[in-house]
Amino acid sequence: MSLFQSEEMTLCQLFLQSEAAYHCVSELGELGLAQFRDLNPDVNAFQRKFVNEVRRCDEMERKLRYLEKEIKKDGIPMLDLGENPDAPLPREMIDLEATFEKLENELREVNQNAEALKKNYLDLTELRHILRKTQVFFDEMGAGGTGSPAHLGHSEGSPDHDEHTGLLSEEGQGRTGYQTSKLGFVAGVILRERLPAFERLLWRTCRGLVYLRQAEIETPLEDPSSGDQVYKSVFVIFFQGDQLKTRVKKICEGFRATLYPCPETPAERREMSIGVMTRIEDLNTVLSQTQDHRHRVLVSAAKQIKNWFIKARKIKAIYHTLNLFNLDVTEKCLISECWIPVADIENIQMAMRRGTERTGSTVPPILNRMQTTQDPPTYHRLNKFTRGFQNLVDAYGIASYREVNPAPYTIITFPFLFAIMFGDAGHALLMLLFGAWMVIKESSLLKMKSKNEIWNIFFGGRYIILLMGIFSFYTGLIYNDVFSKSINIFGSYWYVNRTQAYLQEPDVKEVMLDPKTSFYDYPYPVGLDPVWQVATNKIAYLNGYKMKISIIHGVVHMIFGVVLSLWNHVYFRRPINIFCEFIPQLIFMLFLFLYLCILVFHKWIYYGARMVEGRYNEHCAPSILITFINMVLFKGADKTEPPCNNYMFTGQEILQKFLVLAALLCVPWMLFIKPFILRSQHNKKMLLEGKVHQTGGDDLESGETNGIATEDTNASTAPVPATNGGQTAAPSSAGGGAHGGGHGHGEEEFEFSEIFIHQAIHTIEYVLGSVSHTASYLRLWALSLAHAQLSEVLWSMVLRIGLAQKAWWGGILLWAIFGAWAVLTVSILVLMEGLSAFLHTLRLHWVEFQSKFYTGQGYQFTPFSFKDMLAAADGLDAAD
Repeated sequence: MSLFQSEEMTLCQLFLQSEAAYHCVSELGELGLAQFRDLNPDVNAFQRKFVNEVRRCDEMERKLRYLEKEIKKDGIPMLDLGENPDAPLPREMIDLEATFEKLENELREVNQNAEALKKNYLDLTELRHILRKTQVFFDEMGAGGTGSPAHLGHSEGSPDHDEHTGLLSEEGQGRTGYQTSKLGFVAGVILRERLPAFERLLWRTCRGLVYLRQAEIETPLEDPSSGDQVYKSVFVIFFQGDQLKTRVKKICEGFRATLYPCPETPAERREMSIGVMTRIEDLNTVLSQTQDHRHRVLVSAAKQIKNWFIKARKIKAIYHTLNLFNLDVTEKCLISECWIPVADIENIQMAMRRGTERTGSTVPPILNRMQTTQDPPTYHRLNKFTRGFQNLVDAYGIASYREVNPAPYTIITFPFLFAIMFGDAGHALLMLLFGAWMVIKESSLLKMKSKNEIWNIFFGGRYIILLMGIFSFYTGLIYNDVFSKSINIFGSYWYVNRTQAYLQEPDVKEVMLDPKTSFYDYPYPVGLDPVWQVATNKIAYLNGYKMKISIIHGVVHMIFGVVLSLWNHVYFRRPINIFCEFIPQLIFMLFLFLYLCILVFHKWIYYGARMVEGRYNEHCAPSILITFINMVLFKGADKTEPPCNNYMFTGQEILQKFLVLAALLCVPWMLFIKPFILRSQHNKKMLLEGKVHQTGGDDLESGETNGIATEDTNASTAPVPATNGGQTAAPSSAGGGAHGGGHGHGEEEFEFSEIFIHQAIHTIEYVLGSVSHTASYLRLWALSLAHAQLSEVLWSMVLRIGLAQKAWWGGILLWAIFGAWAVLTVSILVLMEGLSAFLHTLRLHWVEFQSKFYTGQGYQFTPFSFKDMLAAADGLDAAD
């Protein structure tokens, strides 16, 4: 019943002791059946009573996110056992804060120590490479006979650098020989990508009076601050004089090059190298121990972090909800208002009693039902099967409170109308298998918590996909269409009544089969006879067949929608809408469009090739479309030759005129009667109120004293919550409107012109919509034929190429072509065509069906629920 009509809701007032409020709200959060209202809308969020507690919870979440980030950085799995721990007690919040603070401080200290150790390790590693590379530089120059560079006019990387750089000419040796012993040098490490610019600036700034040697460090080094692997190079710069030394150091500083002390003599370099290696080994040991300690801390935290997140979020949600409450004058009681389902009042009371018992309080909580004219929220009890179909309806609009819900009927009509457009048993089988796989593997797929939005959409509609596959497989068997081919299970019920010699004549390319002599006495058992697959008039035959069944299904679907509107009118106490809207709408639909469907069935049953009476042979069968057009235009049937009759049955002409006249009379019936009745009721009400005012109100109580339900005030109202099951008063803004489910907040001023215009709009919308909506269902026929033809084209233009090859390599070609055909089938015919049929089916439900009875002007019931809150938090974490 909850799926057919939303749950009865009531507004309640809760009185909770200050000491027990936390526990009561915690129990209500576990139950998830109360939607709290903010009783402090004008109070700033930073001025509410529990703002400090909310900030403490935010701080706990920040620390947990820091721990989670470090755990993910190390690739440590976080255990998720599916546990749902209870919200901690307020005093436990202090212990959690202390635990998180200790873990954060310990982890930050470990990280700082590790970063400092890695920085020292990097420095020692770079110094080791410098000592190794510079030894090679000095050995090379020593082999040149000078022990140091003698010519400083060129530098590697300078624009005029050539193969003679660093070589000693006789002239240069004579001029600079006395200076060679005074050369100074600096050694360091620089990022490899900065080296070219570093060389150019060095040469230009020092005017070529420096000598640069560099060598790449083959292995990448770890940056201690970011953890990235970087490539660096070792360099040595020779210069002469303190002035050049100052320039060189400034340039090194600008390019963030690291300079290291390098001894001048080989013995000192070897001694330093040995010391560096020893220190590196010691650092490796300390680093290993530091990493082990960090790993142990993170592994211990990973076991509990999921539960910690749940506890912190529950505490925060509780205090955030408590901020919606009011304090009484004594500050010993918290007052709140919430919407709850009437059927769950006892569960709510039991949950609050459990919360009170946890605190040891003897004062029970109080729950009072309130009277209100506000619109209650809409709440449907759903399960994993019905949720997907309800989401389809809610995407159009949330149902108004207590109006008829289209979801239970959508469970059947949606996959069925989809199947009419997607009627191929082969493609449907692929969809069916995919939907069945998602349903069977539901539990394991839920645990994956995928971040892919497209996959989540498919998985959320797994039961819709499953039903669409089942229904499409059925319609595929009815159409006898499997990957554009037919299956021949029962054999054809047609036979060729021709001789073999006649069929083999060269002029005979096709033969017309006569139903009188070439068809057995029994119809084909299931679906379409497979002989139509090879018939040249296949499309012409299927056109008429699918067009007619599309109109029949559409008319039945719309009539059902009109019938559902009766429930809304009865429930919301709108008798005037029954007599002035429902009855004329139903008559208009039945007398015109249902009569059209009856003519289709009459033609199918009475007219045929083997009919004994001559008036019913195949040549006398009239066109249903022409008959309907002539009927609406009050035009007589076209003249026919005997033995055919002008009409399909006796009295058809008189009956059709009566039906059209009755349907036309329904238009002024819908347009004029209701506004004038409402005006008459309003005038009587005003007269009665005037008499009440004159007599002091002793004799008359309301505007319904004379037994007339006033549509513009209380005729459309449901009982108020405090007196009749929690339903809310719902006066209509314009005499109840055209559909049920509208809820107002009070009595509005009566304006006859507005009501008349409103009624005129709805009348025109219904009359014109009935015609356009009926034609709109022809998309069932159009998309079905388009899908079948596209499937046939894909078969004949792709797969047939491989099947036509008779040579030995035909199998290899068929294997490749089948792969292409399979990819195109899945991507185009299943995915794209399936999505197209899905959208058209959605439109038929939203516009053609739901417009007859559904307003969708409500708002969703969003209770305070830990389950929903945690699911939303997990979704945000997955998005991040």
